[in-house]
Amino acid sequence: MGRPLLNTIHHDPAVLKTADQAADNASLSATQESPQGDFCDMDEEEKGPFRRCIVTRERAPAVGMLRFAVSPDRILTPDLGSRLPGRGLWLSARRDVLETAQMRGVFSRAARGAVTVPPDLCGIIEAGLLRRMTDTLGLARRAGQTVCGFTKVRERVTTGQAALIVQAVDGSPEERARLLSGAGHLPVVAFLAAAGMGHVFGRERVVHAALQAGGLALRLQQDNERFEGVAGRYASGTPDQSGEKGKTGR
Repeated sequence: MGRPLLNTIHHDPAVLKTADQAADNASLSATQESPQGDFCDMDEEEKGPFRRCIVTRERAPAVGMLRFAVSPDRILTPDLGSRLPGRGLWLSARRDVLETAQMRGVFSRAARGAVTVPPDLCGIIEAGLLRRMTDTLGLARRAGQTVCGFTKVRERVTTGQAALIVQAVDGSPEERARLLSGAGHLPVVAFLAAAGMGHVFGRERVVHAALQAGGLALRLQQDNERFEGVAGRYASGTPDQSGEKGKTGR
């Protein structure tokens, strides 16, 4: 992740996207040219906050990566909450990395034995992360850590009580810009349509929500960044000055 969570600094999204893609492509190219450089096995200990990607071999914060476990019957299982027993296989949360691992048999080599990889692995991970984000938003609502509706969210924004903004994927960029007027530093995630957000809050439709600072807001943003990477899209993060940073979700 190229920017601090819940502390986004303004940059030109187009420039950042181009630079990130160039760095990513160079990293994958270097990996593919080395016969021993495309995986590390499950014997690497899972200690500390960093993990090594079995494809790129880059070390990164575990919270922004994807963990996989191998079941007793040798089936590869995404472990999005990093809770399954045993040592896992870690990948960068990027669609190109996942596709490379599947095409080149990296999972089986890293696990030191044949494993069955679900054919729609990216889709399974996207669906799992979408469930996690929806559940986290529901937890925040029940814990009293979020409000919804333009007026209430705007009040949280202007009083500095909002740490993360959630906007429906079918919400308008103009309304988002108006909501965040004077607070363009706030990170924004978008993964549910207004009807889906309404279901979480017990209403017909919800377009805007604001979470206060805390573990749930942090988890939601981290999962959204992983979701964006697996979906092959640039993370929504903070909207640009036009308020039209990439929409996400279904």
